[in-house]
Amino acid sequence: MNDTNPETTSAPEATPSPVPILRNAWSIAGAVITTIAAVMFIGFFFLDIFGFHTNPYLGIVFFVFFPALFVFGLLLIPIGGWIERRTRLKGAPSMPAWPRIDLNSATVRKVAFAILILTPLNVLIVSAAGYKAIEVSDSVAFCGATCHEVMQPEYAAYQHGPHARVKCVDCHIGPGADWFVQAKISGTRQVFAVLTGSHSRPIQSPVHNLRPASGTCQQCHWPAKFHGDKIETVYDYADDEANTESVTSLRLRIGGLDGAGRPQGIHWHVAEENAIEYVSLDEKRQNIAWIQQTTPNGIVEYRAEGVTDDQIAKGQRRRMDCIDCHNRPSHIFERSVERGVNKVIATGGAPKDLPFLKREAVAALKAEYTSHEDASAKIESALTTFYQKQYPETWTSRKADIARTVASLQALYKRNVFPSMKLTWGYHADNRGHMEFPGCFRCHDDLHKSKDGKVIRQDCELCHEVL
Repeated sequence: MNDTNPETTSAPEATPSPVPILRNAWSIAGAVITTIAAVMFIGFFFLDIFGFHTNPYLGIVFFVFFPALFVFGLLLIPIGGWIERRTRLKGAPSMPAWPRIDLNSATVRKVAFAILILTPLNVLIVSAAGYKAIEVSDSVAFCGATCHEVMQPEYAAYQHGPHARVKCVDCHIGPGADWFVQAKISGTRQVFAVLTGSHSRPIQSPVHNLRPASGTCQQCHWPAKFHGDKIETVYDYADDEANTESVTSLRLRIGGLDGAGRPQGIHWHVAEENAIEYVSLDEKRQNIAWIQQTTPNGIVEYRAEGVTDDQIAKGQRRRMDCIDCHNRPSHIFERSVERGVNKVIATGGAPKDLPFLKREAVAALKAEYTSHEDASAKIESALTTFYQKQYPETWTSRKADIARTVASLQALYKRNVFPSMKLTWGYHADNRGHMEFPGCFRCHDDLHKSKDGKVIRQDCELCHEVL
């Protein structure tokens, strides 16, 4: 017989469901951030696939910033749960140190299934973001336009150089994971320098951690292939009224390996069997103190007069490769104002029969200006004022020619001088040749001698012949 009176027995009170540990401000904020970042990234990812994205700055935002925000939000969710759990533990010291994973609990099952479903999706988003971030950071636009002021000189020179259709990373990184990692670490330091304003003005050259030419230049170029001779014509114009033209033709002995497999000409220096090592005493590699030549015939050491063993030990030692002569292969600036004006006239950018064109152009370009806009205005003023006052008939009859000349000189200035970066004419040494800079004469100067008195000859005929 059951003595329990149903009228007097009260029903057991319902136990309130515990509040999920992830229901806290930090975790909810992380979920919101992650969701927004994911939606924005996925949307822009598909826009990019279908070709609706061309702006490099948007690429940085959507493929670098938003993925980073996505990962931050993901991390915030468990961090918030950890903080919430620690808060609860303070009021319940008897709770276990680690949460119990019981799949019989509906709450645990929900969390487990959510993790199971969302983890592959998160991995997919992060992987796609990582791929796109690398793609964006390896683009020419990212390298040249992101840090606009800092990279403006190099980017301008690159766009007008012979490698304008070669991606920056092909020369500055090359193939392989090891140099890729080194480049990204170096890039992080450079970003920090830009953010703190501690970068040099202008950017220094040469780049001392640049990959050897064998891993970059020689992916396309082949120094050992016999190139034979090359004819180069150099135009020069005098400062007189007629801009008197003089023309010099050179037969450059490029060389390579001849039919018998012997290195010839200029490329003799980088033949595999000829190891040329040197020590420079300055950062720009212009003051060569010691040279060691290793060939099948033996080893010969040369040193400049007065150089000590201590100086050689402290100097920068390097094996010669393509970059030691072609030291500005993609970022070429005019070696001097005069050389730049000569090229403008020779290529038809300015008519050579304008009176005193060479003299006035050089004077206008050598003046100091505060910005490109300031330079453009004052170069135009200088040229037009000169012809208006000194040659009024020329000014009246040839306004179109003078306007074309002004435009060419303005463009020449904008490609070579950058006041905000303190870069002006002739700052970067160009080692091709030996006119404005030592170039070949860094070694071929008749002053580097071996112990037995042998010298590295300063013989023009070694590399070229004047026709």
